[in-house]
Amino acid sequence: MLDRDSLIYVAGHRGMVGSAVVRELRAQGFNNILTARRERLDLRKQKETFEFLQETKPDVVVVAAAKVGGIVANRDYPAEFIYDNLAITSNVIEGSYSAGVDRLLYLGSACIYPRDVVQPMREDALLTAPLEATNEAYAIAKIAGLKFCQYYRQQYGVLFHSAMPTNLYGTGDNYHPEHSHVLPAMIRRFHEARDAGFEEVVIWGTGTPLREFLHSDDCARALVYLLGVESPPDWVNIGSGVEISIRELAELVAEVVGYQGRIVLDSSKPDGTPRKLMDSSVLRGLGWTPSIDLEAGVVMAYSEFLGEVERGDLRSY
Repeated sequence: MLDRDSLIYVAGHRGMVGSAVVRELRAQGFNNILTARRERLDLRKQKETFEFLQETKPDVVVVAAAKVGGIVANRDYPAEFIYDNLAITSNVIEGSYSAGVDRLLYLGSACIYPRDVVQPMREDALLTAPLEATNEAYAIAKIAGLKFCQYYRQQYGVLFHSAMPTNLYGTGDNYHPEHSHVLPAMIRRFHEARDAGFEEVVIWGTGTPLREFLHSDDCARALVYLLGVESPPDWVNIGSGVEISIRELAELVAEVVGYQGRIVLDSSKPDGTPRKLMDSSVLRGLGWTPSIDLEAGVVMAYSEFLGEVERGDLRSY
């Protein structure tokens, strides 16, 4: 079990998932939490990362740091996505092992699974077929992270393990108009279209791909829950178990935002993976279940978006 006195380092604590993990840890009474802003520690730099971990000697490390983005960002910057994420992964995992860290939980992604894998995606589907081309660079880096943990556990006997969440959204999301993920991008687009009086909003693709979404708070609860499991699997999926088409998602966001114009589908643009649903039965068998349904989560996300716009601190990078 996770000790209340353990020093827990959350890498990537300013990101959507990392910040949610910090909130969840504090809510459960864990106050010995270590964080470091990028201005102090660039995890892409090996020397800095190794020295930080040797000096601080955390008991537990949660690796939520990553370079992330949607289809456009992954398409335009594949070299950055693979380099930055491989550097972060290798530096934090080897640095943690060298510093004597007892336990490490690595955050991966649903995109590690093949494009045309049988749905829902089980953990044993990994590396059974080609990846989705639009985010291959990111996926390869995340697969490497999972394998780092698996092999370090196998060879060195350390409790390094991984979790693969589905598409996430929630508090602290990135609302960049081009580089963000689909749900926050829709929230911003429909909000701005409503305010500007636009008669239509264009959505990339055919609208038919199916996606599963999980609120970042639910993901954080799952990660903290996993830290309390004595002997977890090498990696587990984290998902809501509910899927929705991109067209239906657009209609839901438009309704929440209050946009009443037309939704136009641009089929000349890429769809990405046709379907992406996680089989989360392993984690549910360990006792975890999500608690925030998608409609309620979108309402929460839009309310937070409005607050950030009003304060002038909307995350958009």
